[in-house]
Amino acid sequence: MRAWLDGELHDDASLARVSLLDHGLTVGDGIFESVAVYDGSPFALSEHLDRLLRSAAAMEMPTPDTSLLREAIDALLAREAATEGTTPLARLRLTYTAGEAPMGSDRGDGPPTYAVVHGPVAPQPAAAPVVTVPWRRNEQGALAGVKSTSYAENVLALRRARQAGAAEAVFGNTAGLLCEGTGSNVFYVVDGEIRTPTLVSGCLAGVTRALALTWLREDGAVPVVEVDAPLEVLHEADEVFLTSTFRDVQAVTAVDGRPVPPGEVVRHAIRVWASRAPGHRG
Repeated sequence: MRAWLDGELHDDASLARVSLLDHGLTVGDGIFESVAVYDGSPFALSEHLDRLLRSAAAMEMPTPDTSLLREAIDALLAREAATEGTTPLARLRLTYTAGEAPMGSDRGDGPPTYAVVHGPVAPQPAAAPVVTVPWRRNEQGALAGVKSTSYAENVLALRRARQAGAAEAVFGNTAGLLCEGTGSNVFYVVDGEIRTPTLVSGCLAGVTRALALTWLREDGAVPVVEVDAPLEVLHEADEVFLTSTFRDVQAVTAVDGRPVPPGEVVRHAIRVWASRAPGHRG
């Protein structure tokens, strides 16, 4: 894995260092994006950078220099191509923090930290089980819908899922409504209709979620709606699937141990994604 940190390229990401006083490290005062790279071409990079800007604004951080991040990405991909050649699937992790600050919650006056890490990643399985967890997303909190580096809640939830033999954990929000997974958006099928929570639920405005909604609506074969419903709707849904940067459209096989065999609607969603996504690369 390679890294670019504040203008310096490192062929070994483990050797890149940030200050022990970096606010992203001490209190999680930062934002990030994970971008898929197919055969050397980033997927939906503009959408990811746009969301980074929205997250920075919500966090009241200085506006990130996206041109600088694009230069960093180009440098990392060029170095890979010039050495070992491009990999079929890789990850770009873009991190932007508030930079050095005194110990505590107050921000400092120094410049922000920019970091980009690049390395290969294994493909996700086509289908996987999920579990719901008892913790709740705060849809009215300051970080609702923000891709913040404050991810400890997701770590704990995903750990609970692994212990239960599942691949993802799904949260409800404080109103008891279905929200999102630790790193995914959730779709489900009821009465032949594809449904997913609204952004008001507090879920992340997923890049893959948005593209899937657009492409499925343009396809028109299956009705698609954004609607909020109790978390328990997953226990009654006919089919369930997840979307995320590295899952694309991933079928769910079980929810809390209840089998949910992928049916024709999920298979259709997967086909629509597979037919449209290649044209969105680069």
